[in-house]
Amino acid sequence: MSEIEQNQGWDCITEVFSKKYPDQENPLHFGTLRKWRLGGNDPLDGISIYDGGDYYHFVTYGLSELHEKESEDLEYSGYGFELTVKLKKSPKVDEQELKGMAGVLQSLTRYVFEGNVIFQPYEYIYTGQESGMDTEGTSNITGFITIPDEAGVIHTPNGKVEFVQLIGMTDRELKALVNKEYTVKELLDKLSHDITDYNRKELI
Repeated sequence: MSEIEQNQGWDCITEVFSKKYPDQENPLHFGTLRKWRLGGNDPLDGISIYDGGDYYHFVTYGLSELHEKESEDLEYSGYGFELTVKLKKSPKVDEQELKGMAGVLQSLTRYVFEGNVIFQPYEYIYTGQESGMDTEGTSNITGFITIPDEAGVIHTPNGKVEFVQLIGMTDRELKALVNKEYTVKELLDKLSHDITDYNRKELI
């Protein structure tokens, strides 16, 4: 098998975001030294981070089949999705904070791998965490809602992959979703953007 064929899933993800950010051929990338399948702690093979102007755009590599086709499901590649998040820039969002968000994405992927969970658009991710997910733990943002990323759905040689974007939410907002006081789409309308902002005020 050629090297191109071995990396066919990985290359399809990169192609989508290279078209969106054509001036960024070598985005910041956090790779995994020891693969999950070889006993490593991080399930994602890597996370790329593109500069979106006002935000950093993260995309995961590893929830879909990045190399050769292994599963018997011909419709979907791996779990059928990859995660993205747009983290708003601020003076406090330095390289350490970028690594922190990469760690959050690894934790969510570990949850998927261990629980065989699929994240779909217009759901919420609430763990009961009350401290902020920023490295200092001071942000109001403690969990997420999900929406379709503008990258959409791609069809790779290994099957279909949907890009599911995470948007950070506060504990109060997430509890309102748990209690069915609001729907995800209603809170999204109140937010009126798709960026995770560690410094924003609560919507409700």
